[in-house]
Amino acid sequence: MRLQLALNVRDLGEAVTYYSKLFDAKPHKQREGYANFAIEEPPLKLVLFEDPNAHQRLNHLGVEVFDEDQIETASKRLSQQGVLDEVQRDETCCHATQNKLWSNEPQGLRWEWYRITDDDPTESTEAQASRCCESVQNEGTCCVRAEV
Repeated sequence: MRLQLALNVRDLGEAVTYYSKLFDAKPHKQREGYANFAIEEPPLKLVLFEDPNAHQRLNHLGVEVFDEDQIETASKRLSQQGVLDEVQRDETCCHATQNKLWSNEPQGLRWEWYRITDDDPTESTEAQASRCCESVQNEGTCCVRAEV
């Protein structure tokens, strides 16, 4: 398990250069307008969305798990606590297929619990990722590229 920090950045290239130096790591995945780092120490999934017009730097927070049982356990716990807002299965977004849970914090932050089931799906295209993030701006789902 590791925490995820998803940030909106004005310039992806500049941000990738900085975070590569800060964490002494190369991006795990980089696509147009998107990059992520799978950092071992400290255990962190750093996700960068290029959005020069974002009003907030923080996009969303998350917890990445590596076992489907952890998603099921989190789903039950969040549901019992009344803070489970959305469940998504086999969602291809942000250049990966995932099972995920969403919880909306009372002051507006979104939390995502997720497990990647396919880190490089063949159906993941730039157009699909773009459509996905466009739907986020309208519906607040998927990779949550909308303002928080």
